[in-house]
Amino acid sequence: MELAGIKVDKGIVELAGTNGGTRGDSRVHTKTAFRRTVPPAIPGIKFLTGGQSKEEATVNLDAMNKLEVLKPWTLAFSFGRALQQSTLKTWGGKKENVAKAQEAFLARCKANSEATLGKYTGGGARGFASESLYVKGYKY
Repeated sequence: MELAGIKVDKGIVELAGTNGGTRGDSRVHTKTAFRRTVPPAIPGIKFLTGGQSKEEATVNLDAMNKLEVLKPWTLAFSFGRALQQSTLKTWGGKKENVAKAQEAFLARCKANSEATLGKYTGGGARGFASESLYVKGYKY
C-alpha cells in the first residue's frame, strides 16, 4: 500500500462522561491518538465537522494546529457541508442574495484556511456559521 496516497478523514475525539474533561483535553487526546497510530508517511489528516457548528469545528482545528507537539502531517479540513450550508442558506435561491452568499462562502474558506495554519483569530461566525450541523440519522 502506498501510504503517501492515503487521506485520513476523522472527527475530533470526544471525551465521554463527566470527568471534568475540557475541549482542550479533547484536542490533546486527538493529536495523541494520531501520533500513536497514524504513520508519518501519511501526508495529511482532514477533519470532518462531526455535527459541530461550523465555527466550533474551525476553532478546534485552529487549536490543534497551535498545539506545540510534533505533527508530521498537515491537519486540515474536509468541511464540504460546513462550507456549503451557510452559503446555500444565505443565497436562498434568490438572485439578489448571490453577492452575500459569495461573501459568506469566502468568509468560511478564509476562516478554515487560517485555522489550518493555526492563525485563526475569529470573526468567521457570521450568519449561519454558529448553527450546529448535526442531523439526526445523518450518515457521516
